Amino acid sequence: MKITRFAVIFILLLIIFALAGCVQVAPWERGNLAKPHMALDPHPLQSAVQAHNYGSREAAASTNSAGGGGGCGCF
Repeated sequence: MKITRFAVIFILLLIIFALAGCVQVAPWERGNLAKPHMALDPHPLQSAVQAHNYGSREAAASTNSAGGGGGCGCF
């Protein structure tokens, strides 16, 4: 009986914490959220170049390599 009570309380707390993150953003605050440094990847071009270099140096087929690579660490 105690385990089910603990589980119910835990699930309720989890739901409360999940709902606490749901807020309405005012229109004048949306500009702050749309700034580039608020993105998950603020430098997508730099990340793509680094991923390409890593894939070509490791000689591993990844999502952005055409297959294979030198594997010697050369650029």
